[in-house]
Amino acid sequence: MKASIKWTDGRQFVAESGSGHSLVIDGPPDHGGRNTGPRPMEMMLMGLGACTSFDVLEILEKSRAPVSDCVATLEAERADEVPSVFTRIHVHFTVSGRGLKEKQVQRAVELSAEKYCSASIMLGKGGVEISHSFTIVEG
Repeated sequence: MKASIKWTDGRQFVAESGSGHSLVIDGPPDHGGRNTGPRPMEMMLMGLGACTSFDVLEILEKSRAPVSDCVATLEAERADEVPSVFTRIHVHFTVSGRGLKEKQVQRAVELSAEKYCSASIMLGKGGVEISHSFTIVEG
């Protein structure tokens, strides 16, 4: 896996993934940025959310659960001192579908957290306290 990060100006960068996708990463104006893209730590948080969502959805689809929507909402706390690492992250899944079973969704969330989500496991081993919850919405 590869990526490149090219500085454009101020605190703005263009990141390009090894698969050829690009996005702008920027900082806040008080740090020389123009607020034209997510912050680097926001990217890490979004990456974690996408990684675990990917797993949860794949696990549910393999078990033939009738999923119509899946949204992960993440809240993180960071250390006050530098480096301002994540100390806690909570991931809440809102999973929608007709007749979803609570045990199926719970198992998918647990498997992602404990076995499959590389981002969650890596951050957890780094000392970040990661918790999960879910809500099932009929429809």
